[in-house]
Amino acid sequence: MKSTSAAPPCSFRQWLLHQLLNLKALATMEKERNRRLTRRKMHNYYADAGPLRRELYPRHLEFFAAGATHRERLMLAANRVGKTEGVGGYELALHLTGRYPEWWVGRRFPRAIRAWAAGDTSKTVREILQYKLLGPPGSWGTGLIPGDDIIRTIRAQGIADTLDSVVIRHASGSQSQLVFKSYDQRRESFQGTEQDVIWLDEEPPLDIYTECLLRTMTNQGMVMCTFTPLLGMSDVVLHFLPGGKMEPNLKFRNFEISKSFVVMATWDDAPHLSEDAKRELWASIPPYQRDARSKGIPQLGSGAIYPVPEADIAVAPFQIPPHWPQGFGFDTDSGAGYTAAVWGALDRERQVLYLTDCYKRERAEVAIHVQAMKSRGEWIPGVGDAAALRVTAHDAEQVITLYRRAGLDVMLPDKSVEAGIHDVWEMLSQGRLRVFSHLKAWFEEYRLYRRDDKGFVVKQNDHLMDATRYLVHSGMRRMKTRPAPQAENYRPASSYSPWS
Repeated sequence: MKSTSAAPPCSFRQWLLHQLLNLKALATMEKERNRRLTRRKMHNYYADAGPLRRELYPRHLEFFAAGATHRERLMLAANRVGKTEGVGGYELALHLTGRYPEWWVGRRFPRAIRAWAAGDTSKTVREILQYKLLGPPGSWGTGLIPGDDIIRTIRAQGIADTLDSVVIRHASGSQSQLVFKSYDQRRESFQGTEQDVIWLDEEPPLDIYTECLLRTMTNQGMVMCTFTPLLGMSDVVLHFLPGGKMEPNLKFRNFEISKSFVVMATWDDAPHLSEDAKRELWASIPPYQRDARSKGIPQLGSGAIYPVPEADIAVAPFQIPPHWPQGFGFDTDSGAGYTAAVWGALDRERQVLYLTDCYKRERAEVAIHVQAMKSRGEWIPGVGDAAALRVTAHDAEQVITLYRRAGLDVMLPDKSVEAGIHDVWEMLSQGRLRVFSHLKAWFEEYRLYRRDDKGFVVKQNDHLMDATRYLVHSGMRRMKTRPAPQAENYRPASSYSPWS
């Protein structure tokens, strides 16, 4: 008996061919879908919903929003938080194409722009910035800038796989131009034409940063910086953080009076980093770089003379026990500069020196300084110097003599700079030098006290540091305890007379 359910051989072949054609069509559609996704990477960032939704990146959004009101912006960012691709590169791609998302509240350019993207070396610019923005060589358009918007790429002369510039289609119909630059080309290469947007990924030298500001000045352009502050309190960081003060969230810039904005992004601001990844990264980072690489806090290890965190030396003020000896060190300018003094008290049992008070004033007469110093205790002995690098030893002695005649018990210190710095560093590292936490002027100098790239101490805003060095290196030998209070009818034995 013949079966009636089996399909004729020709019908099966037709069915199989139909299925294969469907699979091929689906594969083609999937390939095209993937192609479009890879060539429209920019549109996949900061989604409304999902595990990496936009609201989970508040620091990134603060940086974007600040662009509407600030010409200069800095993201001090930890490693792996997305500062290059997700912040600097993403925003630059938006400005180059004019394809802003609906939620965008930062600055918008309704026209094509001229822009630079710069990094520390030509190699890192090619391997990082060029790759992030355009994709790998041979696959231009698979980076942040949509492939359909790339009109033309211009290769750099004599360097394989390296682009000099790119012409990009803007949503307005005109054409934006992006030029790649590197800091190793030196400041002169950053001179010339005005730019609308300059993105500096990794910390630039101050002269290059200043040149970039000039390039964006006449047309109200903007400069964006994204870097991990591995160079410590450098000149560029201090440009954004006068005094080196790090506020809790760095949301302290006044939008109406400041042209610059800075935000800090830590590992906790990057939800794409798992706890396991954070632990692995933490273990691989040298201790002195951990604050910079995990929190975006300028590191102490590069250039800092005393690489000890403030939190390790600051203590709450307390009443000084009367049996603790006290003394002070001071640094005075023989001209019209600053005079500064630091007072200390020594816990002899624990051999810990506490810095308890400080004084700093500019352009005042000797009598004013003396009055301020006496108010801390006329009985306290000290050591001090008169702007040692700018006057002779004889001049310094004459200046100190003025303070002695005014009633201060003060002597010239041993002025050996490196020996004094070593003594202070040794006490700090051993936990034997503590500072009352309310001494803001002292801590401001402390966080800026550094060496330049040639190893010399930077002689700027260092008067309290000099006074501290004098106190530790020479003044501790002169310390004494507070004299016991005397009765009103007390007279020294040498002045006693039975006939009086």
